[in-house]
Amino acid sequence: MDDALLVHRLHFAFTITYHYLFPQLTMGLAPLIVIFKTLALWKKDERYNRAARFWAKIFAVNFVIGIVTGIPMEFQFGTNWSRFSHYSGGVIATALAMEGVFAFFLESSFLGLFLYGEKRIGPRWHWVAAFVVFLGSWLSGYFIIVTDAWMQHPVGFELAADGTAHLNSFWALLNNPWAFWQYIHNMSGAVVTGSFVMAAVGAFYVLSGRQQEYGRLFLRLGITAALISSAFQLFPSGDAQGKMVALHQPVTLAAMEGQFSTESGASIVIIGQPNVPEKRLDNPIVIPKMLSFLTYRHWEAEVKGLNDFDQDTWPDNIPLLYFSYHIMVGLGTLFIAIAALAALLLWRKRLFDARWMLWVVMLSFPFPYIANTAGWMVAELGRQPWLVYGLFRTSDGYSQLVSAGNGWFTLLGFMGMYTVLGITFLFLVVRDVLSGPKWLGAQSPLEHQAPLPRE
Repeated sequence: MDDALLVHRLHFAFTITYHYLFPQLTMGLAPLIVIFKTLALWKKDERYNRAARFWAKIFAVNFVIGIVTGIPMEFQFGTNWSRFSHYSGGVIATALAMEGVFAFFLESSFLGLFLYGEKRIGPRWHWVAAFVVFLGSWLSGYFIIVTDAWMQHPVGFELAADGTAHLNSFWALLNNPWAFWQYIHNMSGAVVTGSFVMAAVGAFYVLSGRQQEYGRLFLRLGITAALISSAFQLFPSGDAQGKMVALHQPVTLAAMEGQFSTESGASIVIIGQPNVPEKRLDNPIVIPKMLSFLTYRHWEAEVKGLNDFDQDTWPDNIPLLYFSYHIMVGLGTLFIAIAALAALLLWRKRLFDARWMLWVVMLSFPFPYIANTAGWMVAELGRQPWLVYGLFRTSDGYSQLVSAGNGWFTLLGFMGMYTVLGITFLFLVVRDVLSGPKWLGAQSPLEHQAPLPRE
């Protein structure tokens, strides 16, 4: 691989991985904030309002850092990936422009209204502002997913005389079947992150003996949302996304599963190490015939192996793809187990006294970030060696006039700046968490404070 190409790939991988740490929490918290606002209106209880304000502050900090880290990626299309931009700009620019003009401005405008306008607009319009923030954040996610889905499964385009791609069906682009399943899988993953973070903060409050009423409130909603979203990640969204990969990118499926030989009644690998030079999987622990059943709903279905495909179409880092996939699936299974056990204890009114479970919940919050990152690595590593699957190779897309040295210079600069941003972010969030929602001043006409039920 060309040295400059490697640096450009590392550069974009770093900036986009760092960036997505923030939007996944904002998209995950947005529906939970709406739920708190709904409960505040329904029960006329100011504490639900304070909970919504508290998480809106966390949302806002994430939103700002997400903007700062997201803007450079737009420029990287031109500075680091100019040939790709020239080839695909006639298609992907449409979705990216709509994300900025419609979704981002919708979200940011109403976020300001939600944060600072409650006293002026009253509780019902404040609920509307919360809902529009949720709508804007999720609409923004859809336009970004549409862009990536076109790179995974290109539709609604034609090639011009100069070989560049141009959009010929706007609705085909928006209704790409790959985009639908990728979107709901991605958004449920964001809710997993938001719900585990909320539950972790609640567990911290209960364990530390501070603001325990709010800790219980956060645990109730966080654990409930975590269980629903984690289960949804497995089925139907994860199952359907896997079928899309099997249908349109069978070589990617083989690499994800470490399947080198075509096999009827293929086994699914629980653990093992891909040995690419020897074209085998070392030390595998498998469940017989399960891969065939999960992929095609037939125990004896044939699953093609990597050996059936030209080697120049294989993903170029099979071990990293394989382990990323298994980390994602393993953590997803763990989330279901943690959320189900916590939900059982909550239902039996024993969660708040089960300190060992509260410790598990509190310490689990980093893992959804790891799982979401691993999931995106599966999507992007699995598409290789293509930038646009089957049409345009990664090796043809980078800016060949930008040397490896130039790439390293800017990459190291971004690492330094993002370190400062990360420290600032942690300081602001930790400060807000330690302050908690209790001391947030009531800005709403809701005055009646019915007591929260105690478990």
